[in-house]
Amino acid sequence: MSTPHRSTFGRARAATAALVILPAVCAGAIARAPAAVSAAACGEGSFHAEAVRSGSNWSVRNANTTVYSGTDLRAAVQAAVNSLSPGRTSKQRVVVRGSGPMSAGSRISLPSYTTIDVCGTIDVTGSGSGDQAPIYSRGTTEVEVQHLAVTGHPLYGIFMRNVTNVILGQIDMRLSGGLGVRIDNRGNTSQWTRNVRIDTVFVSGASSHAVETYGVDGLTIGTVTARNVGESGLLLNQTINATVSTVDAENAGAGTGYAAFRMANRNGRVGSSYPTNVRVGLVRARGGGRGIFCVSESGGAAIDRVDIANTGNNAILIENCYTVNIAANGGTISGGGEVRLAERTEFAGNRDITLRNFTLANNRIRESPCADNFVISNVTLNNATISRC
Repeated sequence: MSTPHRSTFGRARAATAALVILPAVCAGAIARAPAAVSAAACGEGSFHAEAVRSGSNWSVRNANTTVYSGTDLRAAVQAAVNSLSPGRTSKQRVVVRGSGPMSAGSRISLPSYTTIDVCGTIDVTGSGSGDQAPIYSRGTTEVEVQHLAVTGHPLYGIFMRNVTNVILGQIDMRLSGGLGVRIDNRGNTSQWTRNVRIDTVFVSGASSHAVETYGVDGLTIGTVTARNVGESGLLLNQTINATVSTVDAENAGAGTGYAAFRMANRNGRVGSSYPTNVRVGLVRARGGGRGIFCVSESGGAAIDRVDIANTGNNAILIENCYTVNIAANGGTISGGGEVRLAERTEFAGNRDITLRNFTLANNRIRESPCADNFVISNVTLNNATISRC
């Protein structure tokens, strides 16, 4: 094993910029996600409608009126939602007390100004197609899911499209397939989905991503925990002004090019530039595919800390990305695939990439081809190497 070694390198494509000396990082220079909001117990507090299971029967009441009685969970919850005041301009709340099955080919649709708190587990059965999901909302505003647990094989556990002012609280999905949470703007790409907050999400067993966004402006996430998912733990596509506290993934995307944390499709691009607007406190990855993957003209990202070990593919792959700062606050990368800067010919090459303040063990950093203004600073090498172009 080689003697631990600290290296500082900086290289631009121009020969006159061969060495870059970084100024000290001021305390608090990197913004951090706000602390997770303390959650009330499920079902606590006032509500406008309530769906309660007793034996095999569901009873739904709004005030003193029974609006549904039967054995179908989906029908009961939808009846509770539909019983809220039409045309409302402030949130009204539905509490669900009980568990049960619903078909993968169906959905519970939430209109604007709706809060739902599911104190039980929705078990998704059978098959379906399209954008079906136990919790679905499209073209809405002011929607909140306080608690939700999903099992089975949904197409999506939560699907929201072209929405604004959304809150997802405590989400738990222990799946046998499908995608966990998808929030996007693909119904009308001329309009951003805006102001999305996700407190905590746990997803295991999804065949696709644990959490995916596309076309979101304004995203705040506490913690995404992914276990044994087929693709990424957290995938951000064309998402700007995002703050994430923690991505914690084990065996995410095993045997694939997906990653614990992936940015793609011009993620972080604001107009035609890449100011730092995507901020992640910690990426933790064990096994799986890649640890961090930035691709397809993404960037504007600062990842404060890394804890990556034994990934089957690259520990980190940066491919055609711009203004990416990794590990300003330290961390470790151990084993697994190399830390690699690469390019595709259809996009401009990497530029303004910084790796610093972490320990690299039993691995290497490889730059090929050359990046423009690639800085490596204060990296401790332990049986590891750095290969510059």
